[in-house]
Amino acid sequence: MSTYSSQLQEEQGAVDRAYGRLDDLRTQTRSRLDAVRATGSHGSPTQRTERDSFASLYEDRLTQLRAVEDRLVFGRLDHRDSSRQYIGRIGLSNESHEPILTDWRAEAARPFYEATASNHGTITMRRHIGLSFRTVVSVEDEVLDLNSSQVERAANQGTLAGEGALLASLSSSRTSKMTDIVSTIQAEQDRIIRSDLGHAVVVQGGPGTGKTAVALHRAAYLLYTHRSVLERSGVLIIGPSSSFLRYIDQVLPSLGETGVLSRTISNLIPGVTAKATDAPHVARLKGDSRMASVIASAVRTRERVPSDLPVVSIDGVTVPMLKVDIQQALSDAHRTRQPHNKARETFASSVLQSLLNRYTNQLNYSPEPDELSRVRSLIRMNNKIRKTINLAWLPMEPLWLLDNLWSHPALLSRLAPWLTPTDIESLTKPKGSPITTSDIALIDEAMELLGPDPHQMDQQTAQAARRAEEHQFARDTLAQNGIGNGLINSQMLLDNINGLDSQDASERASEDREWVFGHIVVDEAQELTAMDWRMLIRRCPSRSFTIVGDIAQTSALGGTRSWTKTMNQLFGEDGWDLNELTIDYRNPQEVSELASTVARSEGLHISTVKAVRAVNNSVQRIQTTTEEACINAAGHAGADLAQEFIHADGSGRIALICTQELITSLRDSVMAQYRKLAGEKATQIVTNQEDWDKQIVVTSAQGTKGLEFDAVVLVDPERIAENAPSRLVGASDIYVAMTRPTQRLVIVETT
Repeated sequence: MSTYSSQLQEEQGAVDRAYGRLDDLRTQTRSRLDAVRATGSHGSPTQRTERDSFASLYEDRLTQLRAVEDRLVFGRLDHRDSSRQYIGRIGLSNESHEPILTDWRAEAARPFYEATASNHGTITMRRHIGLSFRTVVSVEDEVLDLNSSQVERAANQGTLAGEGALLASLSSSRTSKMTDIVSTIQAEQDRIIRSDLGHAVVVQGGPGTGKTAVALHRAAYLLYTHRSVLERSGVLIIGPSSSFLRYIDQVLPSLGETGVLSRTISNLIPGVTAKATDAPHVARLKGDSRMASVIASAVRTRERVPSDLPVVSIDGVTVPMLKVDIQQALSDAHRTRQPHNKARETFASSVLQSLLNRYTNQLNYSPEPDELSRVRSLIRMNNKIRKTINLAWLPMEPLWLLDNLWSHPALLSRLAPWLTPTDIESLTKPKGSPITTSDIALIDEAMELLGPDPHQMDQQTAQAARRAEEHQFARDTLAQNGIGNGLINSQMLLDNINGLDSQDASERASEDREWVFGHIVVDEAQELTAMDWRMLIRRCPSRSFTIVGDIAQTSALGGTRSWTKTMNQLFGEDGWDLNELTIDYRNPQEVSELASTVARSEGLHISTVKAVRAVNNSVQRIQTTTEEACINAAGHAGADLAQEFIHADGSGRIALICTQELITSLRDSVMAQYRKLAGEKATQIVTNQEDWDKQIVVTSAQGTKGLEFDAVVLVDPERIAENAPSRLVGASDIYVAMTRPTQRLVIVETT
């Protein structure tokens, strides 16, 4: 009779074949890359381009092959005809093109995630394969055809089980990096992952329902399925913080995808980074959709008719500048529909032409072209004329515009009459103040309306002319060589000439504010304001989005409390789909139920229906009477949890969550207690860890958005609620804090 051990050995053979083929492909790709590089940099531009294109192709392939080392094989499907199909991170075939491994994103792999006992087609059994490095350590079978002989066979082999692979992954210690869920994707998640590219997909789900994992796996699926579209346009991921982006940065490479651009709102604009945050009320005001009209009005205030218009003398001829000249020039410039700084060229040209016409109308003869050119230059260089043109149509830089707006309350009040005096006072700040996160969308709005500043425009005009010449050279070169319709095209040749051939879409997009992405993934999307959304829609006019969030966790006053209200305004009623995840895979049942009860009592919308795991003693409460006692008790609890969950191999994470003003004293308390328990050496290790890799984290609820820990100490939740900018935000912050742990929640309260 076959035993569990024999099943491990059998699967080890299949896994060895897959890894053997992977190693062969790595060696082949490495050899081809070396051969291409060995040819040197000689040859015609076309030959160099072709060579570099192959080098880039092999480099990308080698990166992909290296990234899928961990858990290359994780599943098997058994069919009614006794054939077997192995599922893994990428597709692999042998030298005879016979399949070894099916890519998890392929349509043929869909049953691994979605087949059920009532709907399994030709699939009789699904097997989960657990690996430790390249060694098979576990197999687990789900028999889908209950009439099959495999039921008894799996039972006798000791492999028959259900959801064991999922539960094992949920119970493992946390690290500083999020792991993929490719081997444990659930059916409700898989349907979202494989949804259509052309629609905006909203994924609403409570904590631990796998929203972020779904979003990242959907990005990987879309890149696999729509490679030709997204490889050139790229995919943008927007996360709530740099810590969060660092936490997820290994997921897509592990799924065989690289080159995706990850950003926060704070650093989305190339060359501009927010260094500060606004108070919640101020952030709400700046994020209001009406701020778009304020920025537009601020630009228009610099397009006007000056009260004092000059009269100049050219070669003894008096030439007055009239109000009608400015009005006509304003009309001419607006008719171009170009950004402010670009349209200024039309404005200035129109004014100068009016003055030149007035000059020639006073002559008794028809001047020659040379004379007209000289007179036009004299008019243009006249200081009074130049000053008036600037007063009438001032060239501006976006950061200056916004800085000027915040530092002049009277101007702000005039442009935004809906703001109260208190609002104006809260928005006003000294000139030269640091840029805040809430300023970024307004700066982007100003950039859209203003265009490049005059100094940049001169450079861009020259660059445009140079690019036109280069494109023509590339086309001519390809035509002379009789190519250009196959592997190499004129753009590839031009990229090679300019040294861009090694840059993928993400690298180019990171340097180009006007880059148009093929798809955008937004995590913690409930926090974005109306102005943030305008900035993102501008970068993806096709409106292909994956939007994940939880309206019960909204902490931004200007964020989303209703997906229908927000999404209908952005995409129209038929332009988006709402998907709701309902199963909590992260939190123990006791934690999930307590958090949901607290949240519902405050009127929050809770998506989670149930948690899949029960963990004994997963919730503990500690009562204290003073702030000092609360901090001391929380420090003791944190140290005990650290001793239990933190491991020397770097795994294990705990968090102590409190209000901002308690962070320093609480950190001192927990580290002092941990030093007593674990000793000086262990304490120094956790103390010296990088912020993104800390095993003991002391932070606010906001600092834990999108993250998870083995255990959490929630310190004085009543104080967190009191310090929040609104009752709903306070409830959301507590809900976020309560739902971070995978194993244990300790609540320290002050009565």
